[in-house]
Amino acid sequence: MNHEEATASRHPALRFARHALEMVIAMVVGMIVLEPVWSFAWPEFSENTTAQVLVMATNMSLGMAVWMRIRGHGLAAIAEMSAAMYLPFLVLLPFHWAGALPAMALMTAGHLLMVPAMLVAMLHRRHEYGW
Repeated sequence: MNHEEATASRHPALRFARHALEMVIAMVVGMIVLEPVWSFAWPEFSENTTAQVLVMATNMSLGMAVWMRIRGHGLAAIAEMSAAMYLPFLVLLPFHWAGALPAMALMTAGHLLMVPAMLVAMLHRRHEYGW
């Protein structure tokens, strides 16, 4: 066991934070890898803000789900974490549709709200995340 692993094993909060960081990285990888697929398969999606945010949540969820399976998480935990990707956008989209929330504000707020949504999902199953 190297020093980093030994430190993480003694400090549950570090394991928890490391796992959260790994999932964020997996989400970014999902967005980078899958966005070109959507652009090729459905070129008009970039003109529709609703489609953009739902596709982005899907890309992040798929990247994160693959990583969570590699880490040995069950389907319930993966489903909860995937819901955390969509929930902020589903809450905010009606404000966008009503004209009260511009597209860029929707994107920004959705991503910012994703962090606490992920933390709630992680804390719900803290034993799976090393806490």
